[in-house]
Amino acid sequence: MSLPFVGQFPEYRPRRLRQTPALRQMVRETRLHPSQLVLPLFVRSGRKLRRPIASMPGVYQLSPDELLVEATQAFQAGVPAVLLFGIPDAKDAQASGAYAAKGIVQQAVRLLKKELPDLLVITDVCLCEYMSHGHCGIVRQGKTSAQILNDPSLKLLARAAASHVEAGADVVAPSDMMDGRVRAIRTELDQAGFTETPILSYAAKFASAFYGPFRDAAESAPKFGDRRSYQMDAANAEEALREVALDIQEGADLVMVKPALAYLDILHRVKTEFGYPTAAYSVSGEYSMIKAAAANGWIDEKAVTLETLLALRRAGADILITYSAVDAARWLRDQP
Repeated sequence: MSLPFVGQFPEYRPRRLRQTPALRQMVRETRLHPSQLVLPLFVRSGRKLRRPIASMPGVYQLSPDELLVEATQAFQAGVPAVLLFGIPDAKDAQASGAYAAKGIVQQAVRLLKKELPDLLVITDVCLCEYMSHGHCGIVRQGKTSAQILNDPSLKLLARAAASHVEAGADVVAPSDMMDGRVRAIRTELDQAGFTETPILSYAAKFASAFYGPFRDAAESAPKFGDRRSYQMDAANAEEALREVALDIQEGADLVMVKPALAYLDILHRVKTEFGYPTAAYSVSGEYSMIKAAAANGWIDEKAVTLETLLALRRAGADILITYSAVDAARWLRDQP
C-alpha cells in the first residue's frame, strides 16, 4: 500500500509496532462477539429424542423438549438467536406440514417463546422438508420431465411464514429462492397485522455442493433432479447483486449470502453495495470439513473456526449463522 506522505518525510519508515495484548485489542479492525451468532437447530416430533446426524458431528435432530435444552444452553452461553428447521412426520405434494397450525416448527416456536422469551427465534421458511418430492415448490410432473411452479408456490410460502409468526416467531427467513416470495410474504404478514415482523431473505443462495450434510439433517434431498433451476449458479456474481436488490425492493429487512466461506466476494459486494444488515450462513459442508479435519488432528478446530468467522465479519457479515455458535460463544467468552 502506498503512503502519499512518505516522500515528504524521508526519515519515515512504515514498520510493525510492538503491541501489547491491550493495544492489540484497541486497534483491532474487526471484532467477533457472541451477540453476532445464530445457531441453526433441527426439530422433529417425539420426546427425549436426540438423533445424531452422522455427517455433522455434534448436531442432532431434536424433539421439542430437547430443543428447549439445546436452545437454553446456547442462550446461556451468549448466543442470542436460533434458526429453526422442521422435520415433519409426513410429507405430501402440497407441503401441508409447513403451514399447519400444529406443525412441528409452530410447536417449537410456541415452546421457545414461552420458556425463553428473550431468545430471538428465526424460522426457516421453505417447502422442501415438507414436500414428498423434496423440492422447494409445487411440481408439475410431465411424462419426461418435471417443472417447478413458481407462482402457485408463493401462496404456500406466504401461508407458512404467517403461521410461524402467529406461533410467535420473531423473524421469518425464506430460503426457497422462488421469484417474488419476499413480496408475497410481506403482503401476507401485513394483511395479518404483522407489519413489524422482519424478513431475513436468503437473497443470494447458490446451488452449492456444500449443502450435502444439511440434506441428511433436514431429510430434504430432492427425489429427482436438482435445485439448479431456482438456486443460483456459483459462477454468477452480478446476478447475486440483482437478486439482493429485488428482495430489498420487495420488502426484505435483512439479507443473507449462502454459503459463506466460498462466497466472501459476494458477501463483501452485497454489504458494500446495499449497506443492509447482512447475514452469512456458514453451511453444513463448511462445518463438517472443519470437524473432520480436527478429528484427524490436522487442524486446530477452535483456531480455524474463529478465523473462519472472523473472515466472514471482515468481508461484511453482521450476522453469523453457524453450527459452531455455542462453541464459538464459549471460546470468545474465555479468551483473555
